[in-house]
This record gives sequence, C-alpha cells and structure tokens, in this order.
Amino acid sequence: MTNWTEIDAHISRVTGQKFQSQQRRSVSGGCINQGYAVSNGDLTYFVKLNQASQVAMFEAEALGLEEMLTTKSIRVPKPICWGTAGSSGYIVLEWLEMGASALFSTRDSKSWLEMGRKLAVMHQATSTHGFGWQMNNTIGSTPQINTWTADWATFYATHRLGYQFQLARRRGGNFPKQDQLFAAIPELLIDYEVQPSLVHGDLWGGNAGCTVSGEPVIFDPATYFGDREVDIAMTELFGGFPAAFYQGYNEVFPLDAGYEQRKPLYNLYHILNHFNLFGGGYGSQANRMIDQILR
Repeated sequence: MTNWTEIDAHISRVTGQKFQSQQRRSVSGGCINQGYAVSNGDLTYFVKLNQASQVAMFEAEALGLEEMLTTKSIRVPKPICWGTAGSSGYIVLEWLEMGASALFSTRDSKSWLEMGRKLAVMHQATSTHGFGWQMNNTIGSTPQINTWTADWATFYATHRLGYQFQLARRRGGNFPKQDQLFAAIPELLIDYEVQPSLVHGDLWGGNAGCTVSGEPVIFDPATYFGDREVDIAMTELFGGFPAAFYQGYNEVFPLDAGYEQRKPLYNLYHILNHFNLFGGGYGSQANRMIDQILR
C-alpha cells in the first residue's frame, strides 16, 4: 500500500507550502510505473509509483532531470522529491499540461523545430570526467551502467552493447557475429572525435511532446554523457520525429559526417534492450542490424 500522507508531507517539506492531496487521478506513467495526477485543488503534481525496492531508479531519474535543467536548454519536468512511502517507491514531478500527441502531424512544426534547436543546446553541455555519469540508472527497467570511461569506443562496447549482450545470452539469445561486431567497433569509430555530451538516453516519441502552449518537452530520461548521436539515432528508430526537428537541430549543432553509418550501431543497443525486456522478434532484428553494421 502507498502511504499518500507521507508523500503529501514530503511535498510540503520540500516546497515549504502545505500540501494535502484531495484528488488522485490515474494517468500514464509509462509501461513500468503507475502514474497519478495529484491535486489539492490549487496545485497539481505528477507522481510515479513502483515498488519501494525501485526507489534508486527514481533517484537517478530525478538527478538526471536536475542535470538537464542546469543546461537551461530544453524543458523537462522539474523533480520535486522522491523516496519511499509504505510499500511504494515514488517520485514527485512538476505537472506539465501536455497537448495532444502531434508527433506525426505538421501542425506543430514550429514546436518541433524548437525542440531540435533546444536539444542541440543541451548536447553542448559536456563533462570533464569522460563518458558515463555519476551513478548507474535504468533504460526502461534494465540497469544501465555508467562507469566513467575516457574512451567512447570502449565505453560503448563495454557498458552499452557488452552489458546488453551479457543479459541477452542469459535470456537464450543467439548472436553468431557478436565477436566480429566487437572487433569492428574501433574501426567504425576511427577518426571520429566524440565529445561527451549530456544525452537524454531514451529519446523516442513516447518520451517527447509539447505542452498545450506548444513548448517542447522531453521526459523519462536515461541520462549520461555520451555521443550526442545516440539521441538523434533513437529518434529515428521507431518511426522518426518530424522533419522540422532535424532541421532545427542541424541549424544549431550540425551532425558530423558518417552519422548514417554509426546510426545502426547506436540503435542496436535499444533493440537488444527490447529483446531483454520483451523477447520475441527483437533477437532476429538485432542479428539483421549486426549484419547491416558489418557490411
């Protein structure tokens, strides 16, 4: 059971404003968490719940959002607080009134142009520690390893693809050309200078949108410092963002030559993760992608 009184008290302590929830309405919290719009009649917050054992996932989400906020670039929901209440772990976020999904519509091309521009600004935030992040987090519900690493090819091979392949083998996945792929990664990334950019890490259409006023927003991050192209590649994985998004991005921070060749390498991470989460045909899709990468 969730102790809502404890959550209300935590919100009150952090904001310095007495909050006692009177309405709790179920809303989408993704496929992993339960989501609620919690209101006292004047103020509304977005609360996500999971088991108390998963509170570290919410801590990492909050710290990731805070890091993105420090860039003063693209809008993300501000984290209010997180913790455990009864048998539940929770995170409380700023409530943003989102507009109807317009991802595949040209109606809001100005919003998507601005989203591309603002994401490009966020990607210009860098780290002096190399590639990784201050703590491990999750991609979906899968652990994401963020150990600081000086070299991008090593980080990506070890902490992104290597870890996913390890999980996939336990699940019964068969990837005959895995060793060839790892041998090819240094060559695929040779002569490509990568700066550690602050990335969202899980940027597909379900984690992006616009407010009712048209302001672009991204949420549910899997934050780390990596090649900025991992975000752009993922926007193309499940249908693609509107053309205005890419136009806006390239106006501010043009993509480097060779992006199209690196794109399947970066999206392989997410297909392997989908295999580990859902099984099914994602294993064969991963093998087709490996063949494409090795051609």
